[in-house]
Amino acid sequence: MDFIAQMNQLGPRLADKNITVVTAESCTGGMIAEALTAISGSTAWFDRAYVTYSYESKREMLGVKEATIQKQGAVSQACVEEMALGALQQSHANVAVACSGIAGPTGGSLDKPVGTVWIAWAKQGHDKVESSCYHFDGDRQMVREQATQAALQGIEALI
Repeated sequence: MDFIAQMNQLGPRLADKNITVVTAESCTGGMIAEALTAISGSTAWFDRAYVTYSYESKREMLGVKEATIQKQGAVSQACVEEMALGALQQSHANVAVACSGIAGPTGGSLDKPVGTVWIAWAKQGHDKVESSCYHFDGDRQMVREQATQAALQGIEALI
């Protein structure tokens, strides 16, 4: 994926609108933050990143409810929405993106096969959190790259 080209377009738009972003990532392991900081000047639009791979880190760092993880799982709409809201609350950013998924090659199930990724976007001062479920194809790296690209495209749509 050419995240630098994508950020060469998105970065200036974020800066022009005085928007700063926080990420809350699980399956992408920091790739969204990496993409957001890939070009010079990213201090204008990037606040911080949370890589919350474990259930405990999602609860402790982002305030995801135990009941959400127990009832719906970490790869769920409710979980990524709570992750996004928690990231906003724990940062100085005004836009958050959160993702959780099953990059594979193991870990999938009939309900949530490998390639299932939930992504949520939240904006300070807005009640509604946007979220989408994706089903990406390919190996682990391809799933993570596609999730990162979708996350960036969602930020672009949000602004």
